[in-house]
Amino acid sequence: MDFAFSNEQEELRRTVRAFLAATSPETETRRLMETPEGFDRALWRRMGTELGLQGLAVPEEYGGAGCGPVEVGAVMEEMGRALLCAPFLSSAVLATTTLLRCDDEDARKSLLPGLASGELVGTLALTEDSARWDATGIQLNARASDGRWLLTGHKMFVLDGATADVVLTVARTDDGIGVFWVDGDAAGLTRTPLPTMDPTRRQARLDYDDVSATRLRTHADGWDLVSQVLDRALVTLAAEQVGVASRALDMAVEYAKVRHQFGRPIGSFQAVKHLLADVLLEVESARAAAHFALLAAEGDDPKLPTVASLAKAFCSDACLQATEQNIQVHGGIGFTWEHPAHLFLKRAKTSQLLFGDPAYHRELLARHIGLDAVTAEGTA
Repeated sequence: MDFAFSNEQEELRRTVRAFLAATSPETETRRLMETPEGFDRALWRRMGTELGLQGLAVPEEYGGAGCGPVEVGAVMEEMGRALLCAPFLSSAVLATTTLLRCDDEDARKSLLPGLASGELVGTLALTEDSARWDATGIQLNARASDGRWLLTGHKMFVLDGATADVVLTVARTDDGIGVFWVDGDAAGLTRTPLPTMDPTRRQARLDYDDVSATRLRTHADGWDLVSQVLDRALVTLAAEQVGVASRALDMAVEYAKVRHQFGRPIGSFQAVKHLLADVLLEVESARAAAHFALLAAEGDDPKLPTVASLAKAFCSDACLQATEQNIQVHGGIGFTWEHPAHLFLKRAKTSQLLFGDPAYHRELLARHIGLDAVTAEGTA
């Protein structure tokens, strides 16, 4: 299997990298961190109309490019390198994938064109106080009343939940889990931004007080749809983590070349060489894992849940290691607010926990390949 990007995909990467270098330098990232929305709406629309990034995975009939997870992953990797402040993961991945994988043509026709063009921002409201990423964590109640659905309860840690125009909400009904379309300005919906470690990726608490909603039609149980979405979100997040780790490594290598100590570059010291070599090995291994997972998602491989958990666990650790060692190589200056190293470390740490930490996904991986059963027999 060839893990390399095609010529067209490499050209997409180069185009996105050049665009982000021009529009999202560090100064812009720091500016947007301090704004109420946390991203630039005008730039978001440019990304949709000029580059078509939000619509990469959207079929042409809904105004998209009709590409797949590999192209989305290539873009996410570049966004990770730039530490882009934008709701791409929540809108172009979570919300868009939910609509693409459900069985509701009316919702697709209504929402996908706006999401693809950048006119709309979407998100998926899933986790609650327990911060669990499985069906047992869903307690928000949905009940039918006079031909409509009403949602009551709250959601926590919703990506871009305070600014999204469309909130796809996972709720519990009398017949199982359902996914519901809620307008961001719906009556009874209260959205409260949450303080987070990573100011470049916003989260919010959403409170629902008999909020009117439309239930999305699904092929089977609603949790089956959510599981499919999460698997694909894991893969794209892994690609972004590779981008963050790669940029951190580049920063460390560049500094090791120009920082002199005892009359020579610190990169010439054996200890620094070994440190950077270890990080390079982790980053390239993470890239292989992420690309393999993207290909599995592209082909709807039945082993995608296994591959996705593997990629998320490995890429999370590699990304955190790369960003931590970047600070170590920079020494004292790497610990200051003025240097960008801490921003990459914060993105790495929050991404490590997003959609489940490495320990959680190693446990899932063990279940997928049957190791939990073997362990149980051995214990017995």
